[in-house]
Amino acid sequence: MSERIRVLVSGARGKVGREVIKAVLGDNTLELVAAVDHNGVGEDAAVLAGLPACGVLIQGDLAAAITETQPQVMVDFTSPASVMENVRIALMAGVAPVVGTTGLSARDMEEIAEWAAAKEVGCLIAPNFAIGALLMMRFAREAARFFPNVEIIEYHHDQKLDAPSGTAIKTAELIREERRAIRQGHPEEEEKITGSRGGEFDGMRIHSVRLPGLVAHQEVIFGALGQTLSIRHDSISRESFMPGVLEAIHRIGAYKGLIYGLDKIIF
Repeated sequence: MSERIRVLVSGARGKVGREVIKAVLGDNTLELVAAVDHNGVGEDAAVLAGLPACGVLIQGDLAAAITETQPQVMVDFTSPASVMENVRIALMAGVAPVVGTTGLSARDMEEIAEWAAAKEVGCLIAPNFAIGALLMMRFAREAARFFPNVEIIEYHHDQKLDAPSGTAIKTAELIREERRAIRQGHPEEEEKITGSRGGEFDGMRIHSVRLPGLVAHQEVIFGALGQTLSIRHDSISRESFMPGVLEAIHRIGAYKGLIYGLDKIIF
């Protein structure tokens, strides 16, 4: 068997981070060499994921963990406040980041692209790792050719820090490639409560719902003369992201530079 890919998980104590640990440990072509989080330092990563101890203990310093364990890939599910520095540290060390943390700005992406190009290392930024979500976005782009009037409603748990979601933004960007910008709704419509029509993106409206009990869900609703079309995806468990995460870990080593969207490497 070929040598296993060495993986570091950043944000290891988070809900998605624990699923990543479980998925990596369950893949015999991968090796979990480090787990990093500001909380739970010293705890066994596998035990946190509900598995028997594996001997990989949570560390609090990403740079030190990379130096010590020499990973090939860093998987990052942390927060908008820390992801940029995490990506910078990884790329400067020649480690390929696979990033599911959302909330990065256009300028952030430009900077990451510059770092990845300079180091000639692959870096994947993916708004969503669920294969069904990728298909939902792909189908929405196709539908926009025929249904230019569209609104996006995304639903997430109430602990999500950014709105709209990265998936909603990516969906709107894909739709924009297939339709001209139009103003939707009545030209004289008036919001009685500010924001009730949602955020505007190139004439589209995006609505963000945040409630306990939700995980990650999105509906794209198209309207035309005498008909509507709805395309919806629901992640009812964070396990839904893991097949995409594993695909990214396996494939990122073949790329150089920044890649935005898992669809770029699996379709």
